[in-house]
Amino acid sequence: MDSRYLQKAPEKESKKAWLHSAALYREPRILGILFLGFASGLPFLLTLATLHVWLTEVGVNKTTIGLFALVTLPYSLKFIWAPLIDQFRVPVLGRLLGHRKAWMILSQLMLMVALVILGNTNPAQNIFSTALAALGVSFFSATQDIGVEAYRVERLEDNEVGLGAGASNLGYRLGMWASGAGALYLASSFSWAAVYGFMAACMLLGIVTALLSHEPNIERSLENILSLKKTPRPLRGILNAIFQSFKKTATHLKGRTDWGVIFSYIIFFKLADTALNVMAVPFMLEIGFSKIEIAHVGKSFGIGAMIAGGLFAGVLLSQRPLRQTLFLCAVLQLTSAVFFYVQTQVGHNIYFLFATIGLDNLSNGMGFAAFITYLSMICRSEHAGAHFAFLTSIASFARVIFSYFSGWAADHLIWSDYYLLTALVCLPNCILLYYAHNAFKREAIRKKAA
Repeated sequence: MDSRYLQKAPEKESKKAWLHSAALYREPRILGILFLGFASGLPFLLTLATLHVWLTEVGVNKTTIGLFALVTLPYSLKFIWAPLIDQFRVPVLGRLLGHRKAWMILSQLMLMVALVILGNTNPAQNIFSTALAALGVSFFSATQDIGVEAYRVERLEDNEVGLGAGASNLGYRLGMWASGAGALYLASSFSWAAVYGFMAACMLLGIVTALLSHEPNIERSLENILSLKKTPRPLRGILNAIFQSFKKTATHLKGRTDWGVIFSYIIFFKLADTALNVMAVPFMLEIGFSKIEIAHVGKSFGIGAMIAGGLFAGVLLSQRPLRQTLFLCAVLQLTSAVFFYVQTQVGHNIYFLFATIGLDNLSNGMGFAAFITYLSMICRSEHAGAHFAFLTSIASFARVIFSYFSGWAADHLIWSDYYLLTALVCLPNCILLYYAHNAFKREAIRKKAA
């Protein structure tokens, strides 16, 4: 047989495999994860950037607006009540719909109510009521995230985790797009109460998706799933459930041979990610880009690149080992820092800014999907909600802390030195991934031997 045909055959097989992986995004299970991701991403900006625009319009001072970052604390603290989501069944709904579906739908219904309440507050006259309503939105949004993340971990097979992470990332970014650019567009023609009411109505997509989804087929023992209605002395039962779940989470992580690498990777990933993204807008403004230019490049083009990165990572994760995808993301993250450094040298150049923002958001989308996949692989257990919430809370706390350090560094360094330092911060991830891969293999061998 002609050697040319022998060379083309593997190429055709590889192309078929990639097309097959891409086609899996049409599977109902993966589409469901995408729609649930949309429901998770929708509320986030409604307590941050979009709310800040509203507060600015009514004359709230910048110091008060800065303090509004505190209303997002539930996203960092959700690991505290995640054990309840794992261990307690919602009365009536839990019996009718299943454990995970009931918690998702309950949190989504409460989130709709909280969004309507927030939209009908008057921050110009009573800023405290607006803050309290925003805190409620964050709490129910974080609770929804616990249920959605645990559902994704439990529902998908091992070979679908990467695709699921990519679909979830895509949905989340679309939700942020809707509550960011979409909400601001609506606000130009309608009242803020109408805008938040419309966003609340959009949550119906998440409720319908949860209703149509299949409950994960996970065996739960009586001690791990109790009805609040049947628990004697509810407060004691709740506190005991939280303590026991934390104990099991700690035991689970302590029992792994790679727990030190896991925490180190999470911290360095968020350190590099925060250093790159927190100061991006101040940097662009300072070197002469207008708000319109930043909106076009950062919001429209940037979000598109981020979505493309998430989708590409999902397909890549289904075709290549997790370590290879994580390493590629680390290299792209490092390259993004280099591009930002070059941007400090070329200055106000819109064409190079497209390249810089495009690469940064592409690597951000890919990195987020791969990061979620890595955490999902760690948390595949009966206590997925608590484990996942604990690890993502570490990442969230790291983001908050590193944001302060990034701001301090940007104040005390010129931009070129800042991005050189950021590039150095990206390097440890490449080294850590080598040890993470080896530790992951040792953990798999230990599990097989057990």
